[in-house]
Amino acid sequence: MKCPFCGEIDNKVIDSRLSKDASVIRRRRECIDCSRRFTTYEHIEEIPIMIIKKDGRREVFSPEKVRSGLKKACQKRNISMNVIEEFIDDLERDLREIGEKEIAASVVGEKIMAKLHELDDVAYVRFASVYREFKAVNDFVAELKSLLSTEKEYGSKFKAER
Repeated sequence: MKCPFCGEIDNKVIDSRLSKDASVIRRRRECIDCSRRFTTYEHIEEIPIMIIKKDGRREVFSPEKVRSGLKKACQKRNISMNVIEEFIDDLERDLREIGEKEIAASVVGEKIMAKLHELDDVAYVRFASVYREFKAVNDFVAELKSLLSTEKEYGSKFKAER
């Protein structure tokens, strides 16, 4: 590591500490030549997840886009921003665990739908209406029937787990 003060490459590590979430290492260093101290941070360089859109275009996965869609779906629902942020973190972790460099947008959408279904029925239907491009009231009715039949199938156990 090059000293930011004198440019010398030789230095020694005085102290190393992990961040709270253990994702970053903070290192306190001292330059052998000028004896000045400086701090460096070491973190994992993550390969960006590429999303393959319906039309074949590819773009980098954007947590901001997911956040925007979730905020709209969860608007006026009793869902905190902390829950939404945790939702996004879990989604990104799930996508990384797939182990592919490119993932179809449909896979991402279905993962979001499944997680929203567990979180809040109204937010789920709102998101589904945009994601599945509902064109008519019948599309809403079909989705609601599916939702209701799932709840009947699992009964009160399904509701108790939420």
